[in-house]
Amino acid sequence: MSDKKNVLVLNCGSSSFKFAIIDTSDGDTKISGLAERLNSNDATITIKHENKKTEKLTADNSHAGAINHLVNVLREKDLIESISAIGHRVVHGGEAFTESSLITDNVIKNIQKVSALAPLHNPANLTGIEAATSAFPSVPQVAVFDTAFHQSIPPHAYLYAIDYKLYKELGVRKYGFHGTSHYYVAHQAAEYLGMPINQSSFITVHLGNGCSVCAIENGQSVDTSLGLTPLEGLAMGTRSGDIDPGLLIFLMNQHGYSADELDNLLNKKSGLLGLSQISNDCRELEEALNNEDQKIKKQAKLALDVFSYRVAKYIASYTCALTHLNGIVFTGGIGENSSYIRQTVCQFLSLLSVSVDQNANNEARFGKLGEIQDSNSKHKILVIPTNEEWVIAQDAARLAIK
Repeated sequence: MSDKKNVLVLNCGSSSFKFAIIDTSDGDTKISGLAERLNSNDATITIKHENKKTEKLTADNSHAGAINHLVNVLREKDLIESISAIGHRVVHGGEAFTESSLITDNVIKNIQKVSALAPLHNPANLTGIEAATSAFPSVPQVAVFDTAFHQSIPPHAYLYAIDYKLYKELGVRKYGFHGTSHYYVAHQAAEYLGMPINQSSFITVHLGNGCSVCAIENGQSVDTSLGLTPLEGLAMGTRSGDIDPGLLIFLMNQHGYSADELDNLLNKKSGLLGLSQISNDCRELEEALNNEDQKIKKQAKLALDVFSYRVAKYIASYTCALTHLNGIVFTGGIGENSSYIRQTVCQFLSLLSVSVDQNANNEARFGKLGEIQDSNSKHKILVIPTNEEWVIAQDAARLAIK
């Protein structure tokens, strides 16, 4: 039985990765950081340990180079030998993975099989696994899938109303993402309310640059807004969310858009950025509400109203998926910190008798957990900071540390 409980958590993107060493016995973060703009001349790595330190990666600016640099830093700080497991965030697990898994050759093959469903994410996740295997050849590794929590969604909620052969032959269906975040905040909400998770039902709202809503019945995901890809559902920072699919045919046939141009439009030039023509950052748009230029002010408000209405519409629709509701939970960078968005969303939910206390709402920011509903609200409204790294660390420890 090992007495070491430290897990290195790696969350690799296409040009970046976040990392942390977490002691799963008490939740203490030993070191953390972020490598950005990888595979470019501007690649940097920021290490948060005692005094924050940022360095430029010059010798090797790849994922492998950044991880090797991290290994050297960990060795200097006598942390390398303390790592008992490595936990990786993997975005898409398809139907093959209903829970986290120890990484084997077969697991890697299955991740590769569904990479076409997440071409911007899974290859980067696999790059992180490969680099970590090279750097830590004797340390067991665990894949924690964004999609796994949503594998409890029933067929009537995950199937699209298109030719059934596309599901059977190509796996075309709703998968959902942000699973670790929705799982974490639902469990935190149940604990906060003093309820068993298997008797608790919530609508969890993860709002950041990427956004999703999840209906959780007795601790299990029964519907979620993200779909086959992370493009369906809510309006997001730069993603469109739900649109009429006929729009794509119209733009292709009438205006000559290519598949790549449509992908760029819907994933990078839509959402808050596309609507506002100002920014994809909610903070900048809220600041623009006070701009003296009425045109800028109007566009910022329009973008925030569309964003908030979409959130409210999904929350209302997900009451169909539940038999009871113990609370609405806001999380993610916007969900945790924007009192304006929470207020606006709840104003659209007046028919559900949901309303917020202004003072409590304004105070629920910067990592504070709490309730923000007023005395007239029929349902509790909670703000709970998410901690996906903690979920990944716990799962890695459970599966890999004996």
